[in-house]
Amino acid sequence: MSRLTDLIARAKARDSALGDELEREFKALASRRAFGLNFERHRPESVELPGRPVRRGDKVHVLPPRGTTQRGDQRLWRVTRIEGDGEARMAQITLIDAETPETAEVAVADLVVVAEFRDFIYPGLVSTGRVSRGDDKPFHTVINGENFHVLEALTYTHRGKIDAIYIDPPYNTGARDWKYNNDYVEGDDLYRHSKWLAFMERRLKIAGELLKPDCSVLMVTIDEKEYLRLGLLLEQVFPEGRIQMVSTVINPKGAARSAAFGRTDEYVFFVMFGDAAPAAVSLSGEWKITEDRRAGSLRWAELLRAGSNTRRSDRPNQFYPVFLTMRENGPVFHSVGDTYTGANRDEVSAPEGCVAVWPIRSDGTEGNWQISAAILREVISKGYAKLGNWRGSNTAITYLKKGEQSKVDAGVFPIIGRRQDNSIVVDDSGYQPVFIPGTQWRVSSHNAEQGGTNLQKCLIPGRKFPFPKSVYAVEDALRFFVKDNLNAIILDFFSGSGTTAHAVMRLNRQDGGRRQCISVTNNEVAADEQAALRKAGLRPGDPDWEKWGICDYITKPRIAAAITGKTPEGKDIEGDYKFTDEFPMAEGFEENAEFFTLTYESHVAIGANFAFQRIAPLLWMRAGSEGRRIDDLPEGGWAVADTYGLLVDLDRAGAFCDAVAAKGGLRVAYVVTDDDRRFQAVARALPDGVEPVRLYESYLSNFRFSMGR
Repeated sequence: MSRLTDLIARAKARDSALGDELEREFKALASRRAFGLNFERHRPESVELPGRPVRRGDKVHVLPPRGTTQRGDQRLWRVTRIEGDGEARMAQITLIDAETPETAEVAVADLVVVAEFRDFIYPGLVSTGRVSRGDDKPFHTVINGENFHVLEALTYTHRGKIDAIYIDPPYNTGARDWKYNNDYVEGDDLYRHSKWLAFMERRLKIAGELLKPDCSVLMVTIDEKEYLRLGLLLEQVFPEGRIQMVSTVINPKGAARSAAFGRTDEYVFFVMFGDAAPAAVSLSGEWKITEDRRAGSLRWAELLRAGSNTRRSDRPNQFYPVFLTMRENGPVFHSVGDTYTGANRDEVSAPEGCVAVWPIRSDGTEGNWQISAAILREVISKGYAKLGNWRGSNTAITYLKKGEQSKVDAGVFPIIGRRQDNSIVVDDSGYQPVFIPGTQWRVSSHNAEQGGTNLQKCLIPGRKFPFPKSVYAVEDALRFFVKDNLNAIILDFFSGSGTTAHAVMRLNRQDGGRRQCISVTNNEVAADEQAALRKAGLRPGDPDWEKWGICDYITKPRIAAAITGKTPEGKDIEGDYKFTDEFPMAEGFEENAEFFTLTYESHVAIGANFAFQRIAPLLWMRAGSEGRRIDDLPEGGWAVADTYGLLVDLDRAGAFCDAVAAKGGLRVAYVVTDDDRRFQAVARALPDGVEPVRLYESYLSNFRFSMGR
């Protein structure tokens, strides 16, 4: 190791950039595990940013000529000079990391900016529309952008605030379903799996920063191509998490596999943090649950112990007789004897007219009762024990365990009468059983064709999206963890068609919740459509190209349709929702949603406060994505919205703090200053419960993120 360190130091002395690269690779190799999941991290990812203005100093790719389908120049260039105006603008570019210096002069229109994951970015958001039917409810947000960059931006707005993450990442089937460094990963790529792991690891690490450490859950769906590697990756990235995998049937007919069994299911990994655990919930009858677990009334348990520790010697204090007597309409309890310690139970005499029932196992050997004699006497007096048909000393005895007793005590099952043996009779007409299912889910509503593809056809007719999830499957998975959290924040950074946001809206309708979903997707055009668009002379970034992208063509229209109840063409959506909550889709949802596109700002513009409008949505999201947004720097030096305030002129701090106190209910106060002393003075003057957040005058320290750090 010391020899390698010396060689790297010598390389740095001759070529600092090369030396830094060697040192990074050396550290990566040195940190590899002797056991566990080892994979190549590859070179840092890069992403093209079509539509982003080309500036001096940018890294760029040279695009192929319009009208061709050939691949562009994937070498990385840096812009050293830009001259001219309008369409005639020309850029001088220099090849990066070239052994032999190479320069070229290219039309600016033929360049696309490239962001590498080790570069700094200055993110912003620009609104591209909203749908509002939910009065004062929080807004669901849909962000069109590279998901790694959006996750970085969310570390400012939602660090430690996310209750649940649900993602359906690329399954890495080899069918051109995802890109790494601007290229589709083909099935014959020797590094296909390690590229996928590197791609996922970078995103999962940032996602972990967003989850609440004390109680949150990460859900990841996957199929057989990567589930083994994903399981190991999750264990390594989240050693503090408790991980469980569920198998769920999504295609009962089976998807054909060459020379293999047809695939009917996929897998869902649940990574639980802190106190997070699946809750017992009320689920529809389509869940394949055994009848004793689905019981719609009280569950009477056998008093005779079954399973383990069933011998008399295992629980000697719980070996005693129960005395019964026969009445005209059946048996009744007479009394409960004391613990018997003798060797011959026949020596115990029953009261006159009674028989003794002992805990005798099916093989004739002596066993024990579930509870002590003293507790049984109390249970009988309350009516929480019941007798079966008269069979003398073999008469069955059942009772209510503590959990079932508590349902009666709480009024879940009102007592409406008593039987001859004093056991209670209850009204179970309004009871909905709750339970936690096992790890094999075979639920008809989870069928991806019915609850995904066909439902999407109703919402956005004529628009195709491959393999959408069943909205009911996502809804059920979330329900186990956010049922009792009506204000939960759910994130999906592989949102695709927007199923997760749709599922959250359904949950809100069922219980009046105010949960909100942050959906992140890019505007990638499907691989099989790109060739035709390129032949037509179009490029990414052109409006006629972008309108066919996932976000603009699928995600935004689908979420808008779900809320309004109308298709993108303005027609009422045909069909009804099924299963847990059945109602016409044309009713829509009383929800709000706003759509944004991630922008890449110039540090010059941010430093000079020229980009506040792009930063404003981030401040609004951090304060809860509710109510009015402050979109411009206030002329009066300060402004107060529904959930937050903004102070830009500290000479007006007194008036600002008074306004914050008078408004009430504010969560955040943003104070723009480079002076820590004055910031602390404002923070002390703010009402309790209002979080003071310092914004530097240059904003650079707040909104600069280093990709791949």
